[in-house]
Amino acid sequence: MIVRGAVLREMGLPAPYAESRPLHVEELELAPPGPGELLVRIRAAGLCHSDLSVIDGSRPRVMPMLLGHEATGEVVASEAAGFAVGDVVACAFVPACGTCAPCAEGRPALCEPGAAANTAGTLLTGTHRLDGVHHHLGVSGFADHAVISAHSAVKIDPSLPPEVAALFGCAVMTGVGAVVNTAQVRAGRSAVVFGLGGVGLSALLGAVLVGAHPIVAVDVVPSKLALAQELGATAIVDARSSDAVEQVRAATAGGADYAFETVGSAKVLEQAYAATRRGGTTVTVGLPHPSQTFSVPAVSLVAEERTVKGSYLGSSVPSRDIPRYVALYRAGRLPVDRLLTATVGLDDLNQAFDDLAAGSSIRQVLLF
Repeated sequence: MIVRGAVLREMGLPAPYAESRPLHVEELELAPPGPGELLVRIRAAGLCHSDLSVIDGSRPRVMPMLLGHEATGEVVASEAAGFAVGDVVACAFVPACGTCAPCAEGRPALCEPGAAANTAGTLLTGTHRLDGVHHHLGVSGFADHAVISAHSAVKIDPSLPPEVAALFGCAVMTGVGAVVNTAQVRAGRSAVVFGLGGVGLSALLGAVLVGAHPIVAVDVVPSKLALAQELGATAIVDARSSDAVEQVRAATAGGADYAFETVGSAKVLEQAYAATRRGGTTVTVGLPHPSQTFSVPAVSLVAEERTVKGSYLGSSVPSRDIPRYVALYRAGRLPVDRLLTATVGLDDLNQAFDDLAAGSSIRQVLLF
């Protein structure tokens, strides 16, 4: 079938993207699903900083590629057990095979075949269903239809608004999961979140959900700091302040029990580590350029019993966590709809990524 989608053919074109137009809306041939795969009519797809990182070249990927990894849609053809036409699914951006060593240990975010497929720009089977174009993280949601592995799909409540449902596949699963799964924050423990994009604010919502206190939010954008306060932050810190780390330490009586870095910057990760108390845990969620490194006083890891942890996909089990988070949203415990800044059309994506790069949006969602 012929689909219409946004293809990136060259990374690193200069901003503003409304002028350089790195994303080209094209008609492409999409092959039908093979065994274990689904054809999904995409209803909505979120614009994530991970997409922007491919566009600007800080997250190198094989080219050309049809972007979009945070998506929801309706199954219109199924070659997989457990899925039927009409099912509404959220897409997880790691297609977990279920049988490799990490999957067997309950860590599907680290699925080895899934990681290999994502690096190669293929589906989990190693195949391409897009003619001459690579898949993005097994999803390629910036198109009106996509073929995905059933291992990338989680059935969700069909009455959920698509612009909200899309957020659960990346922003919510990654941010809330970092708090609940990776750090396992306990009630009454202090937390700080560096970076208040979709993932960072989801982490803040997760900290509120589990009863962390106090909760400090750090960013450079005043409107994001104001929203963080509305969502439950007990203190806010302007990251442009020369004493931002000291302000965090003051607000948390000497340093946070848990610090979350969601920016994808080694410098910010060092700040998050400096804002963590003795015996505390620093969790990094952002994806910096592979060339970036960070340094810490080595002795502090032992003498202060510090922990630094990475969190990919929120250390989640998508089939378990996405339905739970949707239920919490329905119950009013996870107001993830507050993250939605705007909805856009396929032809608006270049300008929308300018807005994302400028920090003027939290989560924009492409609606079909």
